[in-house]
Order: sequence, then structure tokens, then C-alpha cells
Amino acid sequence: MNQYNFPTIILSGQGALAEFVNRLKAKKHQRVLIVTDETLKACGVLEKLTSLLDEQQVAFSVFAETRPNPTEADVEKGTAVFKQSQCDSIIALGGGSPMDAARAIKIMTVHASPLAQYDDAKGGDRLITEPMPPLYAIPTTAGTGSEVGRSAVIISAATGKKTIYFHPDLLPEMAVLDPELTIGLPPHITAATGIDAFVHCLEAYFSPGFHPMADGIALQGLELVLDWLPTAVKDGQNLDARERMLIAASMGATAFQKGLGMIHSLAHPLSSRCNMHHGLANALLLAAGVAFIERADLDEDQKFRIKRVQSLFAAAGYETGPLADRCRQFVEDMGISPGLSGHGVLEKDLKSLAEEALEDPCHPTNMIPVGLADLLSVYKAAL
Repeated sequence: MNQYNFPTIILSGQGALAEFVNRLKAKKHQRVLIVTDETLKACGVLEKLTSLLDEQQVAFSVFAETRPNPTEADVEKGTAVFKQSQCDSIIALGGGSPMDAARAIKIMTVHASPLAQYDDAKGGDRLITEPMPPLYAIPTTAGTGSEVGRSAVIISAATGKKTIYFHPDLLPEMAVLDPELTIGLPPHITAATGIDAFVHCLEAYFSPGFHPMADGIALQGLELVLDWLPTAVKDGQNLDARERMLIAASMGATAFQKGLGMIHSLAHPLSSRCNMHHGLANALLLAAGVAFIERADLDEDQKFRIKRVQSLFAAAGYETGPLADRCRQFVEDMGISPGLSGHGVLEKDLKSLAEEALEDPCHPTNMIPVGLADLLSVYKAAL
């Protein structure tokens, strides 16, 4: 097991979960709330954590009602459990959904309702003023990298749209990257979450602006995904591959402080409107989004960045063709069938999905500016 800080304390490798519980015991919390979902409860991952907590006599309560795309109602229920159980700290256990729910619960434990008033797009971060309970993050997928993030994405009760809640103090105090917790992920989820990490790195690297630290992290994350995701998909028991993918996911989420792009703006409505897995949505849009960029009138720096990513693909065995074609082949090699239509998206809904994507805050940092017609054209190309 290794520890490094960036700035969250990150425990990485086999045995990281046990080491985390040892450190948690030393903090002498009164009671910790575990925020997770029914799937992790049913498959025994939750029990791996709770058995260690019992051994160390760390008191806990569990909220396992987080939905795949968490809603404001999920946050309200989790906050009620926190208060009723007199908890003083939170553990987020799972993929991006429990992580998002846990962050929003953290806000609401000490701030007045409704959650909607803290919407980052409306400047709601300025209302997050009270000291919040400590948050610890244990990812069970290698995709969102939410364990090193500072925002929560929650579907608003009023609008039905994904809403971002951001504050620097939402950054977890400690993240646990234990590959044994991802062993049970089926190949299709391993692939989708891995492509999510890839898109985080890619869009961060392509995002305009000066942030060489984020660029370096993004490039290393891309290389890790290209090198290790195929192994993780084909051999889910390979702990080395699982660990490298967890690290790549954390790197992607660290890098995208520089910004994301239109692929994420297009993916978000597919989750809130079509209930599509976020990683799958990114995977289905990746090639069409990159092709749109490659067709644009790019400057020399933008062209260099595309060539730099092409060189990473070449090193991984994808030697020829436009970057979009290499992305498409990589996604298909991971077992993901292309085409939004094959995953339940209807052509008649594309215009309204594009209108919703236009309101999303990710595309303003796309490599090139995009408008409604551009977003719609990418949806159509990905259909």
C-alpha cells in the first residue's frame, strides 16, 4: 500500500481499506454515516467495510438508497438518517452516485433547505458557510474519480436536470483506492467507467487555458487507461490493472479542474433524461465529439494536442487514422456497442437533448466554442 497527498490523503493498493479503518478509529468519531447503494449492499462490498468497522468498534449507520443518478430526494433522506442517528462524519462508498449524494448530504447536514439554493450556476457556493462534517471516500469503480472532487451532481426536483453543487470544502479528507473493492465489477461496467476516466483526461487536456500541471496529469491518465483498461476488462481479477485504473480515475478528476468539454455536456442529459450510465454515455459520444473537433479550423497548439494523444494511441497499438477513429476502435475493443439508438435514444428527442446540453456548464471549456447546432450535429453523428 502507498500513501500520497494531492491534496487529499490517498491510500492506494491492497490493504488500503484496512489501513483506512485503523486511521478512522484514531479520529474517535461518534458515529459515521455510510452513503452507498443497494447494489453494493447486496453484493457484499458494504459488508467488507462494515466488518472492519465492527472489528475496530467504530460506530456507524448506513444510508443505501442512493439511485444511479442521485436526486434531491435521495439527499433529503440521507440527511435525515445522518441527523436521526447523530452522526458526525460521512463515508462515501461506491461509484460517482454515492459520492455525489454524500457531498450533497454533507452540505445539508449544517445548512438550511432547500438544496436548490446552493446551485453553483446561480452562485450558491457563497451560501455554503457553515463548518461541515468530515467526508471520506472509498470508490468501488474506476471512472468518475469523484473521491478527489469538490462537487456534487444531483438531479433537481424542480427542473429534473442535473445540477452542480461546488465548494472547496467538499473535497474528501481521505480517499481509499483499494483494488480488491473493484474486483466484482462486470466487464461492461469496468469498460464504461474506464472510458469515463479517459474522457475526463482527454477533455481536460484539450481544454483551453494555461494549466501545465493538469495537462501532465491528464496525459499520464490517458496512458494508464490505454495500457490497463483492456486488461481490467478481460481479466477482472487482475489487481494490478484494477489499481492502475483507480489511479487513472483519480488523475482524471484532478486534471479536469482545468475544464471539461462538450462530450460531458452531451452526456449529462442522457443520464438525467434517459437514465443512461454516465460512463456509457461518454463512451457512445466520444468518437463523434472528437471527429467534430478534428474537422474544425484548429490552431497549431490544438493540432499538437491531438497529435500528442494520437501518439499515446500509437504506443498502445492503434497506429493509423484520425484520432476519432482510434477512439471509436478503442471503445469497441472494450466491448461497448456503438450508437445511441442501440441504447434507447430516439432521434425525435435529440433536439431537446441538445437544448439541455447547451445549458450544461461543461462545454464552455471545450477545445473550440460550440453552439446548439454543433451539439445537435454530434448527437446525430453518434446516433
